[in-house]
Amino acid sequence: MTVLPAWTELVRRTLDCCADLAACTEKPGEITRTFLCAPMHDAHARLDAWAASLGLETHVDAVGNWHALRRSPNPEARNLVIGSHLDSVPNAGPYDGVLGVVLGLSLLEALGDTPLPYHLHVVGFSEEEGVRFGVPFIGSRALIGTADELLNLTDAGGVTVAQAIREYGLDVRELEGARLRDDVLGYFELHIEQGPVLEAEGRSLGAVNAIAGQARFNLTLTGKANHAGTTPMHLRRDALTGASAFVLAAEEVARNTPGLVATVGSLRPLPGASNVIPGEVQFTLDIRHARDEVRHRAQEELLAEGERIARERGLTFTHELRMEEPATPMDPSLTALLGEALSAEGHVPTPMVSGAGHDAMAVGHVWPATMLFLRSPGGLSHHPDETVLPEDVEAALRVGTQFLRMLAEREGVR
Repeated sequence: MTVLPAWTELVRRTLDCCADLAACTEKPGEITRTFLCAPMHDAHARLDAWAASLGLETHVDAVGNWHALRRSPNPEARNLVIGSHLDSVPNAGPYDGVLGVVLGLSLLEALGDTPLPYHLHVVGFSEEEGVRFGVPFIGSRALIGTADELLNLTDAGGVTVAQAIREYGLDVRELEGARLRDDVLGYFELHIEQGPVLEAEGRSLGAVNAIAGQARFNLTLTGKANHAGTTPMHLRRDALTGASAFVLAAEEVARNTPGLVATVGSLRPLPGASNVIPGEVQFTLDIRHARDEVRHRAQEELLAEGERIARERGLTFTHELRMEEPATPMDPSLTALLGEALSAEGHVPTPMVSGAGHDAMAVGHVWPATMLFLRSPGGLSHHPDETVLPEDVEAALRVGTQFLRMLAEREGVR
């Protein structure tokens, strides 16, 4: 009978590994680790050391994804992929993405020599955030075979994805080999929530049943710049007051639509002088919902509202769709099993929607996928003060181990 390691010691090892990976950074004094930056070599080496102690096979594929494999006694078994990302936003916290990769190794250590009817395949994706090339999920898209269309994208320095791969020491000609062609039983991602819901509900963990679809627009309202002192209010064509009306309209639509969030996160009035009426405003709209049909209706309503505001105020309104990702429901069977694992460990299994995008969003359109969220204290993420509670890490390890054992039973091995 396999004896599980002391949970306290495994939690300590998990958090220490996250701290070690935080030191792999492009900018000393902060955590910044973008796609195929030089410090990613060191991150892979640190993960290799732990994987080697567990007797795992490891390799780095042609797009820089780190892999560790624990084989089933059955060579014909399917793969259960446990994954998350190793890249970060600029000046990040130490747990976004990274914790999920490290927890994958921790779960394999917790399982010891327990035989499983599936191969366990831990992946640390090379890119999820979209920081360097403006497009997310390069790593996970390579695993499902759709990254080749991104090779000609360029970063701020004019370097293409293909060049970045070569400069890291990899062979872009082997990209097709990064695709996981073996039969995949499912995908399991552990991740901090990056929001306040679990903390507000007094829960440490939550099963995700859907990842919200999202769209991002570039919007422009154009009026007429003029003197702020000599132009009467009724003769103005003020683009900024029009944009302000749109911001409030977006808030109202979101508040009146359950589950919808809408954000105007960037607003640039031109010419930007205190004594000049703004003649143009460039701004953005980010809108998300777990059901695409609800989001599409809200998008159409808000774009129509932009046109109405422009007509009433003597402005012109233009919009450009910059990015759209469809909603991704998690696999009902795997998510139900994860709910059972939560219940077995004394947690409320109420599912939740992820408002942020994750690698499960990319692979979930190809493989059955599910996610387990850990509470984010203060709802804080993408920030140096991002943290996680040790007791929540232990809870995630207990639930994750229970989930893997239940999945083994479902697959026919007792």
